[in-house]
Amino acid sequence: MGILSGNPTDEPMHYGEVYGIWTAVMTSKGKIAGYQTARNHAGDADLVELIDEAIQQGKQEVTEMEKLLIANGVGLPPTPPDRPKAALEDIPAGARITDPEIAAGLSADVAAGLVACSGVMGQSIREDIAMMFGQFHTQKAAFGAKVLRLNKEKGWLVPPPLHLGKAES
Repeated sequence: MGILSGNPTDEPMHYGEVYGIWTAVMTSKGKIAGYQTARNHAGDADLVELIDEAIQQGKQEVTEMEKLLIANGVGLPPTPPDRPKAALEDIPAGARITDPEIAAGLSADVAAGLVACSGVMGQSIREDIAMMFGQFHTQKAAFGAKVLRLNKEKGWLVPPPLHLGKAES
């Protein structure tokens, strides 16, 4: 049996795993605060529901990752304060983030999150870490499908130029 052949939770994390998880915690905490702010700007009820889901999913991921870091003696990144709730009507029209802009941001965040999860999965030598980020990846992909569906239903999706035919020979 090799040094990394036992229970994965008894194995040491390598520096790449520590950095990947620490960075994911810090990024997720920032995104949660950003989504709390975006929630104040959102007017569409379906979008608000998805923002709430993103906040809950982010908090759940942070909790899991922080437990892992603490168990391995790694200090945690700072947590920004929760954003206060504000009424949409109190935000001046010119200062509001529009619903299509919020939805586009969610889409971009999902895409970046999928890549980040894949990166941690690919560099992990501990199965428990790879599996945890595999689970996060699956959850993000499912959430991304909901955001895409909402963007299409609301007419917020701005597609790139569509290829409708073949070039003539």
